[in-house]
Amino acid sequence: MKKSTFLHLRIPFSFFLLPVFLFATAIADEIDWFNFFLIFVILHLLIYPASNGYNSYFDKDEKSIGGLENPPPVSKELYWVSLGFDLLGLGLALLISIEFMILIFIYGLVSKAYSHPSVRLKKFPIIGWLAAGIFQGYFTFMACIIGLKEILLSEIWVLEIQLPAILSSALLLGSYPMTQVYQHEEDGKRGDRTISRMLGIRGTFHFTALMFSLAMVGFGYYFYTYTSLVSTIWFFVFMGPVLIYFMSWYVRVRKDSGEADFKSTMRLNFVSAACLNLFFLVWWLF
Repeated sequence: MKKSTFLHLRIPFSFFLLPVFLFATAIADEIDWFNFFLIFVILHLLIYPASNGYNSYFDKDEKSIGGLENPPPVSKELYWVSLGFDLLGLGLALLISIEFMILIFIYGLVSKAYSHPSVRLKKFPIIGWLAAGIFQGYFTFMACIIGLKEILLSEIWVLEIQLPAILSSALLLGSYPMTQVYQHEEDGKRGDRTISRMLGIRGTFHFTALMFSLAMVGFGYYFYTYTSLVSTIWFFVFMGPVLIYFMSWYVRVRKDSGEADFKSTMRLNFVSAACLNLFFLVWWLF
C-alpha cells in the first residue's frame, strides 16, 4: 500500500466519531463482547477509513482536509483499497447479523454518494448536512445498538433508544458545519456549496452555537430523566472545555476571519471528541 493511500484513509480521524459507538455501548444493558470488539473494528478501522479514502479519491483536495493538513495526490490504488475495506467490513458485519450488515451497507452507499460525481451530496448544503449528521449519528447509533444487544430492527423503536440516537445526530448536525469552515475556498473551486459556505464563517459559528445549545438541553433532559441528576451534572462538567475553547476561538475569529483555519478546527474536534469519549467511557464503566 502506498503511503499516500494509507494517509488518505485517515484512520485516526475515526476517533472523532467514536462517541456515537461509546454512547450506544453505555446504554446497552447487556453486551456481547465479541460483537463489541468486532463492531469497533468494523466501524473505526474499516468502514470509516473506507469512506474517508473513497471521498478523498473523488474530491482530490489540494489543501487541508479533516485529519490531514497536507493531503498527498491520490491514486487509483486508494479507490480499490477503500472498496476492499468496505467489503471486508461487510463480511465481518455478517458475523454479527444480517440486519447489522444491511445497515452497514446502506451507510456505505450514503457515504459514497457524498462525494461521487454522479450524486455528490456535498454540493447540496442542506441535503449534505442532513445526510452526514443523520447517518453518522442516528443511523450509526441504531446499527451499534442492534449489533451490541443482538436485537432485531423491530425492537429498537422505543424512546429509551430513539432519544439518544436522535441526540447523537443533534451533536453531529451542530459540529459538522465547523469541519467545513476552513474549506470555503477549496469547496468553491469545485462548485460545492456546503452548509458552511452558505452560512459564512461567522454564520457557521452562530449556527453551531445554536445547535450545540439545543443538543445540550436534549442531553440534560435525557440524563436527568433516564439516569440521575449526578450524571447530568457530570455531563455538563465534561462539556465545559468544549464551550471554553469554542468561545475563545469565536472571539479570535471575530477579530480575524483567518483564524478559522485547519489547526483550530482540528483542535475543536479533538477537544469535543475527547470530552465526549471520556464521559461516555466513565459513565459506562462506573
